[in-house]
Amino acid sequence: LAMGWGSGMDAAWAPSPGGCELVQTIMDCTGRWLSSIPGNLRGNTEELFLDDNTIQVLGNASLLLYPQLWHLSLTRNRLELIEPGAFLNSQGLQVLSLTDNLLFTNYSQTAAALSALPALRTLDLAGNQLREDMVSVLVSNLSSLESLSVARNIIMRLDSSVFTNLTQLLELNLEKNYIFEIDNAFEGLQRLQRLNIAYNYLPCLMGFGLTQLKVLNVSNNVIEWFLSLENDDPFELEVLDLSHNRLLFFPVLPRQSKLHSLLLQDNRMSFYQRLPNGTSLANVTVQFLIINGNSTNITTVRLWDELCHSNLSSLRLLDMSQNQVWGLPDDFLAQMPSLTHLKLNQNCLEAFHLSEEDPLAMLTELDLSQNQLVELGVKVGVGDILPNLQLFNLSTNRLQALPPGIFSHTRKITTLDLSRNRVDLCPQPGEAGSLPCVDIRGVETLTHLSLAGCGLQGLGSRPFQGTSLTHLDLSDNCQVLSGDLGWLQDLVLTLQVLSLRNTNLSSAAADFSALNSLVRLDLSGNSLAAFPSWLGALRLRSLDLRDNCLPALPPDVALVPLGRSLRELYLSRNPYNCCTLGWWDALQRAEGLRVPDGREVTCSHGSRLLSPGALPEPVLHSCRWQTADLALLYLVLALPTCLTLLVAFVVVFLVLKEKLLKMVKTRCGVSSPY
Repeated sequence: LAMGWGSGMDAAWAPSPGGCELVQTIMDCTGRWLSSIPGNLRGNTEELFLDDNTIQVLGNASLLLYPQLWHLSLTRNRLELIEPGAFLNSQGLQVLSLTDNLLFTNYSQTAAALSALPALRTLDLAGNQLREDMVSVLVSNLSSLESLSVARNIIMRLDSSVFTNLTQLLELNLEKNYIFEIDNAFEGLQRLQRLNIAYNYLPCLMGFGLTQLKVLNVSNNVIEWFLSLENDDPFELEVLDLSHNRLLFFPVLPRQSKLHSLLLQDNRMSFYQRLPNGTSLANVTVQFLIINGNSTNITTVRLWDELCHSNLSSLRLLDMSQNQVWGLPDDFLAQMPSLTHLKLNQNCLEAFHLSEEDPLAMLTELDLSQNQLVELGVKVGVGDILPNLQLFNLSTNRLQALPPGIFSHTRKITTLDLSRNRVDLCPQPGEAGSLPCVDIRGVETLTHLSLAGCGLQGLGSRPFQGTSLTHLDLSDNCQVLSGDLGWLQDLVLTLQVLSLRNTNLSSAAADFSALNSLVRLDLSGNSLAAFPSWLGALRLRSLDLRDNCLPALPPDVALVPLGRSLRELYLSRNPYNCCTLGWWDALQRAEGLRVPDGREVTCSHGSRLLSPGALPEPVLHSCRWQTADLALLYLVLALPTCLTLLVAFVVVFLVLKEKLLKMVKTRCGVSSPY
């Protein structure tokens, strides 16, 4: 709305009777505890929002004063009844939202009121406890509808009688109902383009034939089979979401479609063209027993033939993550020349092979993480393999190396995730073919690299030479900093983000002050017992010091270059001393600095853990004694002792004065005058 107010913003908001707010011709009466529609609003109101009120009945005279109304929202009221004449003076109403009300109580009378809206385009009836028969009555005379939502109701079964007259319908939302059966319910909706049946209880979809449909969302059901009609009719289908179901096989898709996004995440799907023991099942057929009333049909499907006949040439996104795939059929990827995003993470893959026959020339993202990969095979020839790949995720597998020269064919790769594999970086350019390692030298486009949890034993011989790394993750490698740190010299000019979490870093173990471009540094989970002096020279914007052994930070931490540049600082889970918190007060006064975990920061005083921002007075008093001038304290303690000794000496001298004088006289042999 703000974009449309233009120069009239200064006078756009104006108070209105009933506590509503007026923005040009838009009246907002949201959350005003109204039990009816105010009758003293401006007559030229075109949009009226009455959400979050207590209206129970929309009477015949409720909208008489607003003939120009085209958008009415009554979401989250207690609406039970719309009287038949309520919209007689609102013939131009196009958008009506009745979400989260109680329309099931008087749905037949409400249906009579809705039938008086010849221009209605969008109707939202979500959350009204409606059954399918009630929905049929409510929309029976709304032939002008283009968008209908009956989500979050109690619809269980759909047949051809429910949406009979909705010939102009383009979008239908049925999500979060209890639908377990659909019997020709959408055959009459010849213009339907978007259908959402997510979060229901559909067990299968057989004979899918909605050729005009562009987007179909049937995610979060219990679907085990998806079979399209066996014909060559062209389908307009572009997006098919079958994620979070119980699919056993790859869906049998239309032979001719415009499908560009296929979402199959979180199913039970696998390919059985060849079993792990080498047995071929390419010619095996599957029979479906379809019972419809008193008739029984048996459909025989050759899965691999059907798969090959599906036209996947326009497919750009394929998400098969969280399934049980251990291998892909022969030439499976060759059918998808337009594929740009392929997600196969969280499966059972032990090997993945790429060759020039399956070039995947358009692929920009490949996710093979969380599998059981021990081999990544690449048949390198004269052609390119994955020439447009930008993101390659191989994390959490069992890889020890990558094929030599693999990155010479991926000319655009920017992100490589090898975390949680037992890989090592090649120490010398010439040793890449003889040692089990990964050679990334000279990959100029590589900017993001993750080697977390790889068991690295140090990085020697400049493994990053020729790269342009800006983000490097070395977390969870306890000995990665044990060797020579000469590898830093190739990152001085480019590295901006460095994670050294859980790398057994101590205060004097390493010096990263040469990384002048660094803006984010993660040192959490280490053994820092003192604040590293080299940190003060860096101009970081984010620093993570959580889970270390720091008793305090330098008192001048907010004044050094680090303190002036920092915008985000994590400090929790360190054993800070409550009596040395001058640095904490300085950080609180630092302009622009945020401590996101400030509420979790504690300090210790004796056996107590306290918040540094609210120390009790007895603790402050104790700390003042502990931090007082020790010289003065020693002087105060020694003064009574010195005075006591002096007094004792004087007393002894006076008592023994005469004897001492005689003894001196006798020893010196001089007569004393009297």
